[in-house]
Amino acid sequence: MVQKLSDIKGMLSVRGLHPKKKFGQNFLHDHNHMKRIMAAAEIGEGDVVLEVGPGTGALTEWLLEAGAEVVMVEIDRDMEDILLEQLAAWEGKWQLYVGSALKSKHEIADEVGELLGGREFKMIANLPYNVASPLLANLAVGYEQMKGAVVMIQKEVADRLTAEPGGKTYGALGIVVQAMCEVEEVSFLSGGCFWPPPRVGSSVVSLKRRAEPLTADAGRFSAFLQKVFSKRRKQLGGVLSRDFDGWPEGVSGEMRCGELSVAQLEALSVAWTRFEAENGADDGAIG
Repeated sequence: MVQKLSDIKGMLSVRGLHPKKKFGQNFLHDHNHMKRIMAAAEIGEGDVVLEVGPGTGALTEWLLEAGAEVVMVEIDRDMEDILLEQLAAWEGKWQLYVGSALKSKHEIADEVGELLGGREFKMIANLPYNVASPLLANLAVGYEQMKGAVVMIQKEVADRLTAEPGGKTYGALGIVVQAMCEVEEVSFLSGGCFWPPPRVGSSVVSLKRRAEPLTADAGRFSAFLQKVFSKRRKQLGGVLSRDFDGWPEGVSGEMRCGELSVAQLEALSVAWTRFEAENGADDGAIG
């Protein structure tokens, strides 16, 4: 069945349950946005989909109807019985791990990797604020088999993912994800699309993995970004060693990291890594 808001409320009420703030639970019930999510994700027969935060399985049913094999990750154990009941008709087409998708801030849970089994997949997720950044960064950098993702995230995180040079929200998260994926904001969701309504707006964002990443070493690039953006207000000449003279074309020591494009930052990262290898630890802030 297509779950309506009354169905979602009823499934929780009959079990004496309520949305849990500690898990950031806001259940999507707007069918028009579910259609947009499905269209953006381009789900087809046989696709493997990682769904983080399925809740009552409202969107999961759409995925299964489209012929996908769904690997669900649900942190709230109280949702397990609901999912088992709602998805019984598709037995054998889904797997469920009850726990966190993250082992740590920098690592995906082992159980998630085991269920995916090295297969190519797409991710669909309604992500709470505290999970969105580390999960997306880890999957974009460490899981080449993730070919794309469509996620519902707070507008603030969406702005960081889609930010361009010179903007206040342009930083390490958006840059490293953009280096690995094409990022597009699909639509804005008002609080009324969810139950209970969140206090802030949300966005649907699409990620499609690039055939040719904009960095040759995502781990090295990510570490470099974290370091230079920790002092984003300083000129690069004051952040890096004063002996460094390997500035890429179009980049100078008078510039700040937030002014550089993804390609320029990658070129600077390569040059800086080479400088460190040739000169050992520097006398600046990095290294």
